[in-house]
Amino acid sequence: MEQIRAVVHGVVQGVGFRYHTRQVAQQLGVEGFVRNRPDGTVEIVAQCSSDQLKSLLHWAHQGPAGARVTQVETEPYTGADRFDGFTIER
Repeated sequence: MEQIRAVVHGVVQGVGFRYHTRQVAQQLGVEGFVRNRPDGTVEIVAQCSSDQLKSLLHWAHQGPAGARVTQVETEPYTGADRFDGFTIER
């Protein structure tokens, strides 16, 4: 299992990015959360296998219709030991 934190830049708030991220993550079996950040970016924290992570990050580089992703920064995440599903945090 890998844990990562990704920060998605661009036009990513107000376009359903969090809701679509949750849907994709649930379909892939990824655990973690997604939330809007005050600076206009979206943060994704994911716990999953390497293959699941590749699929989620591939999707995050595109986002839903209406989003314009300009950059996705990733780093290891060392927070929670285990998540229960994939949620939208406020």
